[in-house]
Amino acid sequence: MTTHPLTIDLHTHILPPTWPDLRARFGYGGWVSLHRCGTGCTRMMQDGRVFREIQANCWDPDVRRAECDAAHVDVQVLSTVPVMFAYWARPRDTLDVARLLNDHIAEVCAASPDRFIGLGTVPMQDPDLAARELERCVRDLGFPGIQIGSHVNHWNLDAPELFPLFERAEALGAAVFIHPWDMMGQERMPRFWLPWLVGMPAETSLAACSLIFGGVLERLPDLRVGLAHGGGAFPSSFGRIEHGFRVRPDLCAVRNPHPPGRYVRRFWYDSLVHDGEALRYLIGFAGADRVALGSDYPFPLGEAVPGALIRSLPGLDDAVRARLLGESALAFLGLDRAALPRISASSPGRRETPPLDRAAH
Repeated sequence: MTTHPLTIDLHTHILPPTWPDLRARFGYGGWVSLHRCGTGCTRMMQDGRVFREIQANCWDPDVRRAECDAAHVDVQVLSTVPVMFAYWARPRDTLDVARLLNDHIAEVCAASPDRFIGLGTVPMQDPDLAARELERCVRDLGFPGIQIGSHVNHWNLDAPELFPLFERAEALGAAVFIHPWDMMGQERMPRFWLPWLVGMPAETSLAACSLIFGGVLERLPDLRVGLAHGGGAFPSSFGRIEHGFRVRPDLCAVRNPHPPGRYVRRFWYDSLVHDGEALRYLIGFAGADRVALGSDYPFPLGEAVPGALIRSLPGLDDAVRARLLGESALAFLGLDRAALPRISASSPGRRETPPLDRAAH
């Protein structure tokens, strides 16, 4: 049997196969609804407008497992689709939605603990409710962390209101994976898919800089934070960020006296950069132990074959490749390799390891 390095896809999205009518449930619009449009196809709708068409691999675990096997991915880390965050809604309604989404992910993970690990979603617009749902995700559902948006309505991630949530995540040992959403400047980007191509990288850089300049990472030295899409624009524009801090400390150093370079390795970054030279730069920027395979499966802007870029990059030794494909994700999630679940020997290229004790997380 051919073996391969432990491969964990840190960045994948999933939705339930069916979804309630939230407009009827809560009495107002703005919610995502799911409408089957044919065999293996569903439309995500918002107030009568098509947001996205999704295929069965977005909700069917059997399809996901088969596609993982084809790509030699051992484990997917599941998180909701960011449009489902619903930070704009009434907090208790968002909590209700978050619990539905989290319970579904927990069910998928429980049915295939050898293949799936979950990240929860929480109602960030109400940090007290968010902290309670975070605790439920970790202690009751066995998730190693949560996925959050790059901002929360008018709050950037350094908002004082959000600090207790990050403080609770650190205390619980919960990882926080930041995904861009509700992109800035959308009114100026109505064409060419620019919110996804330009706005998303900027959103992620905004989140990273907010956590650095706002002193969140300095005050919470054990908080584990991951950045989607290779950190967005943050790594490539870091020279400008560092230089700006040094030449205008009166503007940049008002909440944290330490330079941004102190925090580069406080983040983990997924590998979704779509270019070999960009990935090589990211590895040099943060270190291979801070870069983890992330594909954005199953969406078009993701990597079509998860891990293909890492595997194709010349000049990486086996130890570095193993970090990128799986070990960095384990470190971010706070999981021990020896605690990973037993992987089916019938799947292509699988090894067997001891069962995972989720209660410890």
